[in-house]
Amino acid sequence: MKQNKYDDPNFFLAYEQMARSVKGLEGAGEWHMLKELIPDLKNKTVLDLGCGFGWHCRYAREQQANFVVGVDISEKMIQRAIKMTNDLLISYIQSSIEDIDFQDSQFDVVISSLAFHYVESFQAICKKVYDYLKPGGSFVFSVEHPIFTSRKEQDWHYDEQGNRLHWPVDNYQIEGIRETLFLNEDVTKYHRTFATYINDLIDAGFMVRAVKESFPSNEMLKGNPELEDENRRPMFLMILAEKNGTVFFK
Repeated sequence: MKQNKYDDPNFFLAYEQMARSVKGLEGAGEWHMLKELIPDLKNKTVLDLGCGFGWHCRYAREQQANFVVGVDISEKMIQRAIKMTNDLLISYIQSSIEDIDFQDSQFDVVISSLAFHYVESFQAICKKVYDYLKPGGSFVFSVEHPIFTSRKEQDWHYDEQGNRLHWPVDNYQIEGIRETLFLNEDVTKYHRTFATYINDLIDAGFMVRAVKESFPSNEMLKGNPELEDENRRPMFLMILAEKNGTVFFK
């Protein structure tokens, strides 16, 4: 069964109060890095998988994309995205990512933000996205970093005084379901290794162009010094891949 936690009223209420929900892209700690991976969107057709409130869709149109399609499994997410969007060249579809069905070579760019760790098979998504992209098209996405998803607890190790000692990593090579807490609710996520993300892209035919691991921007650190701990381990992994081409290993 595809997970649709965001249509739970309590979960959605908590989510809409997060900084990234209130402030948009500038409230997302990884945005300063992710946007560097997004190619020139002018005159491009863009697909956003797991579009949420539609922030990336509207950004694409601000960058003069020709047309944008946002997909999300949550009815509440889609309703909010529609409410926040006044642009006939952005179309929203309520669907799980696993069930998307588009024409081959329909899009120039496919974007996804923090959605694929909710999807059981990244390999299947890579194959679909590869087909939907035009030759030379770009696939840009972020996920929770495998260091972050390896343990179901997804938390620091503390001393008796509550000080953060280190970020523990365990069962890293054991991929699969992690039943964890997010916004004080039980959520199912899928852990996969860094190698699996890269190899699934390569096996689908993509050329991996860039990889980034998140850290807070200087601007965010100035206003929130407690974010300094985010430099102790990456929370997010971001990858840019392109359709066609071969990766050569030395």
